Amino acid sequence: MIKYGLDRVTELKFKAYDVSMEKRDGGQWIDITLRFELDEATPAPDDLIDFSGLVITTLGGAIAQIVPQDEDTDCEYQFTAFEKEQIRTYIESAEIQHQIANLSSPS
Repeated sequence: MIKYGLDRVTELKFKAYDVSMEKRDGGQWIDITLRFELDEATPAPDDLIDFSGLVITTLGGAIAQIVPQDEDTDCEYQFTAFEKEQIRTYIESAEIQHQIANLSSPS
């Protein structure tokens, strides 16, 4: 995690994810909220109250944006390239892509 305005960088290692997803109003994006189980050696920053991640994808599952959140809103942190790669690998997994495809299908 990188806090805006500071040069200190910490690398979180994600062990597991709790995922929820919904099609955004307008129907062209899928919002995926991730809650993380972190490796004990890489705790979340102390000043985050309810840490999560928001991944926005197209209906086809392509990632448009990956952002950290605190209490379900933007926060003053950004993910490192290593953290984004862990999240990208998870979102691009067959299981999650299947869930996105099911949500994207017309009802």
